[in-house]
Amino acid sequence: MAVTISQVSFEHHRIALGIGETSPRISWRFEGSYPNWTQSGYSVEVSRDTQNQFDPLEINLFHVNSSDSVLVPWPTVSLAPAESATVRVRAYGEGDQPDTPWSNPISVETGLLTQDAWSGALMIGADRETEKNIPHQPLLFRKEFSVGNPIKKARLYITAYGLYAASINGKAVGTAVLAPGWQSYSHRLVYDTYDVTDLLLAGDNAFGIQVGEGWYAGRLGFGTGNRNLWGDTIGTMALLVITSTNGTQEIVTDSTWKSSTSPIITSELYDGEAYDSRLEQTGWSAPGFRAAEAAKWIGVKELKSPFGQLAPPDGPPIRRIEEVKLQEILISPTGKTILDFGQNLVGWLRLHVLGPENSTITLVHAEVLENGEVATRPLRNAKQTDNFTLSGQGVQVWEPTFTYHGFRYVMVDGWPLDDTPLNADTIVAVVFHSDMEQTGQFECSNLLINKLHKNVQWSMKGNFMSIPTDCPQRDERLGWTGDSHAFSPTANFLYDTSGFWRGWLKDFQSEQVNGVPPVVIPGVPAAGPTMATAIWGDAIVANPWNTYRASGDLDALRDQYVGAKAWLDSGIPRSSEGLWDRSAFQFGDWLDPLAPPDDAGRATTSSSYVADAYLVYVTGLVAQMASALGLGDDQARYEQWAADLKAAFGKAWVSSDGIVANETQTGLALPLYFDLFENDEKASAAASRLQKIIAANDYLVGTGFAGTHLLGLALTKHNLTSTFYEMLLQTTVPSWLYQVKMNATTTWERWDSMLPDGSLNPGEMTSFNHYAVGSVANWIYQVVGGLAPAEPGWKTVKVNVIPGGNITWAKTSYLSPYGKVSTEWEVNETGFHLRLQVPPNSNADVTLPGSGLTQRVGSGTYDFSDAEFRL
Repeated sequence: MAVTISQVSFEHHRIALGIGETSPRISWRFEGSYPNWTQSGYSVEVSRDTQNQFDPLEINLFHVNSSDSVLVPWPTVSLAPAESATVRVRAYGEGDQPDTPWSNPISVETGLLTQDAWSGALMIGADRETEKNIPHQPLLFRKEFSVGNPIKKARLYITAYGLYAASINGKAVGTAVLAPGWQSYSHRLVYDTYDVTDLLLAGDNAFGIQVGEGWYAGRLGFGTGNRNLWGDTIGTMALLVITSTNGTQEIVTDSTWKSSTSPIITSELYDGEAYDSRLEQTGWSAPGFRAAEAAKWIGVKELKSPFGQLAPPDGPPIRRIEEVKLQEILISPTGKTILDFGQNLVGWLRLHVLGPENSTITLVHAEVLENGEVATRPLRNAKQTDNFTLSGQGVQVWEPTFTYHGFRYVMVDGWPLDDTPLNADTIVAVVFHSDMEQTGQFECSNLLINKLHKNVQWSMKGNFMSIPTDCPQRDERLGWTGDSHAFSPTANFLYDTSGFWRGWLKDFQSEQVNGVPPVVIPGVPAAGPTMATAIWGDAIVANPWNTYRASGDLDALRDQYVGAKAWLDSGIPRSSEGLWDRSAFQFGDWLDPLAPPDDAGRATTSSSYVADAYLVYVTGLVAQMASALGLGDDQARYEQWAADLKAAFGKAWVSSDGIVANETQTGLALPLYFDLFENDEKASAAASRLQKIIAANDYLVGTGFAGTHLLGLALTKHNLTSTFYEMLLQTTVPSWLYQVKMNATTTWERWDSMLPDGSLNPGEMTSFNHYAVGSVANWIYQVVGGLAPAEPGWKTVKVNVIPGGNITWAKTSYLSPYGKVSTEWEVNETGFHLRLQVPPNSNADVTLPGSGLTQRVGSGTYDFSDAEFRL
């Protein structure tokens, strides 16, 4: 029954290399089932290098009497730029409880925190005229250098105007793809840090960097989109620091570098990549390279400085995470060859192919088939097409570099079948996304619900691509704030999103103008001018609050509070009563199932009504933020404002007998969940009416973006959980399981993106990979799984399983900041049985189904039973 420390981490970094925090907070997770184990104190050992050759390592030990184990203060002097330390932690049990052994050592290292630390590195581009209103051809940059002394360590710091792929001596640097990701580049440009010690050689070395246009200069936005939003010239900036026994050597991007064009002709996010392997310059990033006569290597020029925007990353990079094998090869009615990977995914293909010189393989990616052919209409103006031209020089292994696709099916043309069979050995799908740690697991007795849950996870993976995108396939792929507002609680359970959100929320706040954020972050012209609109703008309040609920990080909440306040204080256009100005544009209950295919905003619930309901809610959230931050005056002001707005909402939208202006599923779910009725009696009557409306609709969904993520929670709040179970288990459109029955492998944008006859919805917005509908998983985790944070950061877990429907058992777990918490329950002929696991240094408030009684338990494993309970 020992207790051990399973993981030590710094801030919210999975790998703490090149971080921006000089005094990084430390957290540790526990493993073990010791009953009621509580930490009474801890020791932190910090080892750091010195400049003393006789005593090269300074080790300091710090003891603290505290039960805190999450985001505890750095115990010693701050780290200098590019300084590393190694940390071990030991925790002490209370009284005669066992102490933990020392944790494994883990290193932390800061990045380049000042302009001077970059040692004169320049942002460089090719010394040529840049392309105008067409795609930018990717570029190669190279430099050779020598290393004379034995190498102790080497660090590469690198970024780009565009996307980069670096190599040293012909070997790839790191495992990230599409680096440095997408930020609001006018405010923040991420640079990455790599340990490249093992890539360097004694003697001659070469450093190569390939750069593509990416989000920085590529086409973005629907329709024709816009190019060059942050700049019209792609380039790179890097500093390589080599530490040897005799000092340091620095290689920087400067005027001595050379540049050339890549064998990639074009590589666009929406349209795909065209690669001509006949143009490869073998060994271009290796020492001793001699360019062929046909290759043109030219000088470089200095580009505008990124200083002022440079920032180390908050969240993890995009990485290749898994591979999906080819499942079936289809021949379409028109004779086309179509590959089916069995899973709608996001990434690209890797080919192993031998074929004749000059032949070109064309790959057209799509999510679904229609009439047996790849359905490209939903892609709108995105081509999602890769072209690979073979060199004829043996077996070639190729995958794209600066694009990505959302697809299950790929139409293949030009495959050299005479030389290479087309099968699972020669072509594979590579899946990548932001490399967050998975924290949530769920499984139950209902196979359709299990499939729905897998679909939710796949849609999250496909759309958490440096930022939270709406979709991964068509000419959009933007960071719509309303979508993330609805989905963030689900995301925060499935994965550790703390670092991911922290970076994106910085951009959210940076792009506010007079308190108003764009509806997509980073902002792009295609989404229209910055405008105040509910739910989408409200995400600047709700997303930080949801992240705080998951992480317990008050420092992050404090940073984000500024933007939330600005939204309420100056961003929202208001009526004389303080509610929304009704002339303001609202998305409202977007994609209400009764909205016409060509008018997604024409919902059955008034958009102004929806906006006002959310306004009361988020005003209350800001009051809670102020309370958590100890800002008493702000708390009092926003609490009073929320009370005044609630009264104004009632006067504007609720009759004297409690009837709301829109007696719809969304129209009733919002005031029920947001506590907008003046008393419990009217709320209870409204809940009864909502139940009847749902029953009259055959338990099918009647909500869009505004209501879907809250409908189940509102029903459960008012003791109507059985009604939502009935809705969840429906299999006809519109319902969650309709998509599953239609063989979906991700969640869709529309309830009926595919119609029952297999044809596609005629609307132009018909994505088969949108995560917003998957927000129902938040209810599944809380009600079926019975797990939720009872306080921010999961120090206390709320355990309240409410069985229902035809689900007879469920297993749910969450890797909290303290360790793994899990429920495993079953209902059988002997009643209800629950096994609960609570990690050390935390506790749980347990409510058994039907009892109404709550008991608190500490860490350990518990078995609860109720022999009288039946479904």
